[in-house]
Amino acid sequence: MSERAAPFYCPYCGDEDLRPSEEGGGGSWECRACSRAFRLKFLGLLAPGAAGSTPSPSPSAAPSASDGGTP
Repeated sequence: MSERAAPFYCPYCGDEDLRPSEEGGGGSWECRACSRAFRLKFLGLLAPGAAGSTPSPSPSAAPSASDGGTP
């Protein structure tokens, strides 16, 4: 087993009873509570300033009274 960070809980059920999987290779984990297996993968680093750069919805995208929203 490598010295990489381990998950603290299952992404499916939230339980903490996780074990490294022998079948899936590196980064594979098994949850004993929900009997699911999953793999963790590092995708890369975000560009500086990219964490809060999601565009806000435009005013025209807000629900109107005819859509069931408040007037």
